[in-house]
Amino acid sequence: MWNTYSLHHTSSGNILQSKPVVQNEQPKTFGMTSAISLAGPKPFDIQKTTELEETLKAHGCFESDDEMKHRLEVLSKLNDLVKDWIRDLSENVKKLPASVVENVGGKIHTFGSYRLGVHNKGADIDALCIAPRHMDRSDYFTSFFELLKEQSEVTELRAVEEAFVPVIKMKFSCIEIDMLFARLALKEIPEDLDLRDDNLLKNLDPKCVRSLNGCRVTDEILRLVPNKETFRLALRAIKLWAKRQGIYSNVLGYLGGVSWAMLVARTCQLYPNAVAATLVHKFFLVFSKWEWPQPILLKQPDNTDLGFPVWDPRVNPSDRSHVMPIITPAYPQQNSTFNVTISTRTVMQEAFRNALALTEDIMIGRPGITWENLFEPSSFFFKYRHFVVLLASALTQDNLLEWVGLVESKIRILIQTLDKNSLIKLAHISPEQFEPLESEKDSVTTIWFIGLEFEKTENLSIDLTFDIQNFIELVHMSAVQQQKFKEGMKIDAKHVRRKELVKYLPMSVLQRHKKLAVSSSTSLNSSTGDIHHSQSATTLPSGTPPGGDAKIRKRSSDASLPTLTTKRERNDSASNDVFVTPNSSESQPMANGTDHQSERRLSSSELKDASTPAPIEPPSNVVFKWNSK
Repeated sequence: MWNTYSLHHTSSGNILQSKPVVQNEQPKTFGMTSAISLAGPKPFDIQKTTELEETLKAHGCFESDDEMKHRLEVLSKLNDLVKDWIRDLSENVKKLPASVVENVGGKIHTFGSYRLGVHNKGADIDALCIAPRHMDRSDYFTSFFELLKEQSEVTELRAVEEAFVPVIKMKFSCIEIDMLFARLALKEIPEDLDLRDDNLLKNLDPKCVRSLNGCRVTDEILRLVPNKETFRLALRAIKLWAKRQGIYSNVLGYLGGVSWAMLVARTCQLYPNAVAATLVHKFFLVFSKWEWPQPILLKQPDNTDLGFPVWDPRVNPSDRSHVMPIITPAYPQQNSTFNVTISTRTVMQEAFRNALALTEDIMIGRPGITWENLFEPSSFFFKYRHFVVLLASALTQDNLLEWVGLVESKIRILIQTLDKNSLIKLAHISPEQFEPLESEKDSVTTIWFIGLEFEKTENLSIDLTFDIQNFIELVHMSAVQQQKFKEGMKIDAKHVRRKELVKYLPMSVLQRHKKLAVSSSTSLNSSTGDIHHSQSATTLPSGTPPGGDAKIRKRSSDASLPTLTTKRERNDSASNDVFVTPNSSESQPMANGTDHQSERRLSSSELKDASTPAPIEPPSNVVFKWNSK
């Protein structure tokens, strides 16, 4: 499907030791291209790796032995429950012979961060229940679900049977578990079953194939990296950084755990003998330069054809619209970043560039710059002057939990719609959820914030009535179709200026973001590493996209909607432009809008006033309007 290149290297046997490449050795090949560098670590690289590991420990990225033991005990109990359930159902309901029941088997197989060995303290476990051919998915969501209800260790149990990948969610002895189900076309499930065998997918329904895919992808990633231990430490660092930057969320259009794992695995293939500190730095170097939508692949796609759709833009026109494709290495190959939008990709690209500047300084030992600087949280609320606030409400906490999941799964569609608006340069959704400062008496609410950056247009007038109403109707329609809608479930949307955030956020949150805005700007200003210069100093291998930041092309609006906004007379003061809130026809004064430039650095005088860290003046006249139901 794509050209294949050989990778010549010898992987290091230990994370802290280098092994020279011997020319007459026949090294194992990893990846789609040759390596960028086969160099082993220098003593300074090893020192920086030790410092990185200590920093990760301080952030709680490693479990204690007791916590690891507890997880194993929970999985063992769950595995026993699955075996007992399959045996009981086979004998009493399916009426199978005793000789078959005795050997019918069944098992639990983990995947995701736990299987990769990079889970944090308190992280959930992704697991798959593997059953023989006479067990049905309906059995799993009825009799097995009832069996779980009877377990005293199980709490917060809920089934999501109609999901794209059906799942049972629960807490088992205080450990969160997401458990999928797959029925194989086998009469018995052996203990040594190898899920990498493509033949296991024969005659399976699509939901079973999707459920199996998590395990198959995880195992294949581990097989394709040169050194598992360096991969794991580097991945722990990248996951922590992504979470602190607010770009770790597949459902909202950023990258999920498997996508971050594949990017780190690709970096390991390009620098097979490097230690973790070097890999983290090279990760940002490679992906700050990557020319999307050039896909990321860990290996040549398989030629297996069992009739399941695979990602291939030559055959599937819809695949050509994917803006940041990262392709899973196991058949059937899929794009793990289907949800990424133009805006979320732009946010991630800016984060890559900023992190590259910091890691450049860390790896040359610049005084005052440490790994802690890399893991500072994003100052999201001081990047923008205008926000769309989404509020999801329900009458009870249980209803809200279900409602929030549904609303969150649709937010990326709103972001895609905003991307198409030619007047909006960026729509930045933060994954962090908040509770209102003052809850309503008879309802509970969850809040999300979307930061808006505008194109530089004078006398800008934006009408989002159509977009907001369409989004709300889409969510309500989905809830009704999935039979999840309950009385009291509501969505509201508001336009909020930065200075009005005090109505929605605790002062402690705003003060923290203000400090982070100053700290981040100071760190970037003190960095003497030239990002573009450092990129050009390294040559990427043949078949790798060349240097230069990818240019983001804004898509124009699908249709020119009639403008419903009415501009009223303004006072002489430039700060008295008006907008109309969703719930009121009363106009309110609005300060000048915002236009944020990510590349713009703050001057020393601007740093004195952290309340306005985005110094670029916005359009002089920004008018909003939308209505909510």
